[in-house]
Amino acid sequence: MLDLKFVRENPEIVKQNIKNKFQDSKLALVDEVIELDEQNRAAKREGDALRAERNKLSKQIGALMGQGKKEEAEELKRLVTDASDHLAELETKEGELEEKIKKIMMTIPNIIDPSVPIGKDDSENVEVQRYGEPVVPEFDIPYHTEIMESFDGIDLDSARKVAGNGFYYLMGDIARLHSSVISYARDFMIGRGFTYCIPPFMIRSEVVTGVMSFAEMDAMMYKIEGEDLYLIGTSEHSMIGKFIDTILPEAKLPQTLTSYSPCFRKEKGAHGLEERGVYRIHQFEKQEMIVVCKPEESMDWYDKLWQNTVDLFRTLDIPVRTLECCSGDLADLKVKSVDVEAWSPRQKKYFEVGSCSNLGDAQARRLKIRVSGEDGQKYFAHTLNNTVVAPPRMLIAFLENNLQADGTVKIPDALQPYMGGMKALVPKK
Repeated sequence: MLDLKFVRENPEIVKQNIKNKFQDSKLALVDEVIELDEQNRAAKREGDALRAERNKLSKQIGALMGQGKKEEAEELKRLVTDASDHLAELETKEGELEEKIKKIMMTIPNIIDPSVPIGKDDSENVEVQRYGEPVVPEFDIPYHTEIMESFDGIDLDSARKVAGNGFYYLMGDIARLHSSVISYARDFMIGRGFTYCIPPFMIRSEVVTGVMSFAEMDAMMYKIEGEDLYLIGTSEHSMIGKFIDTILPEAKLPQTLTSYSPCFRKEKGAHGLEERGVYRIHQFEKQEMIVVCKPEESMDWYDKLWQNTVDLFRTLDIPVRTLECCSGDLADLKVKSVDVEAWSPRQKKYFEVGSCSNLGDAQARRLKIRVSGEDGQKYFAHTLNNTVVAPPRMLIAFLENNLQADGTVKIPDALQPYMGGMKALVPKK
């Protein structure tokens, strides 16, 4: 969420940013919120004047009563009552105006970084760099669920009976591989200096609206019926929410946390063949990382975060690339974002396995996450988040890139301690 003062003083910059994100339908909101803000400030000025006048009259009433001038005092009492009634009307008006302003301000997109490429949608995202040599083996690579089935490692039919489409049972070595990847990612991030955390898996609505846009909320979140609670779509939500309405001493920044959680997502809409199996599902587990830092340090942390994911995937012999998200593909709160994509030898292309985002002070402004500087001045922190690994998708990349011609799956050295020393998965059929 932008600073209202910034919008008031820089309407053309805000409008150009909206155009850069191809959201022209929101252009009128800028003038509308500026007009509502002027009305609100005028109401506040009038209210302040009324309060001052009421206080002045109240003092005069006491003096008149002391002088025995009861009739004059009664007339002033009437004026005080009238002022109080009008003040109550103004306060109601202020509340209504502030609610309208807040709703619009939460809809106007954040100002994107100047380095973000301008484009309408994800088809115009820009490849930045590749890491590792993408290889297409001479043998055919089956669809990922077929590989899992060769190890008796997945049961989609039973999951459909129990929970419907978009769920799965992982079994045996594949389930163990899944947990091993999560454990390895946890230790990898601890080794990079991050503090490990297991957060709440449900959050209140004030946290939901603080960490994401309304469009994201509607498309992603499951609400708990009858309660002010939502299942998290990613642990970033509750991890950033941890700092809601706090003032952090500047000396305690940056806050660098890595978290494990299950994640729950609606995943509305129809999806193609490549997004079936365990690619796009309603429930999965993930290792995440978040940073809360000073504004001047956020871009440096942004580069460190996505590099962590690249480094982890390379230790597991998975080629990856980074893809800069264009303006039209950025969610409204994001300043800058890059996707990490893994190589799929079967599809002969890359696919998304994680996303790193710098949100500037947008989340901090909504959640009131402030920093107390050494000079005593308070300012909003910057927040960032990035996927370490989300094993369902990561498993696809892992199995395809480590599959051997005889059907075995090689276990890279880094993961062997988490798999009980196993060097390869051997198919059961």
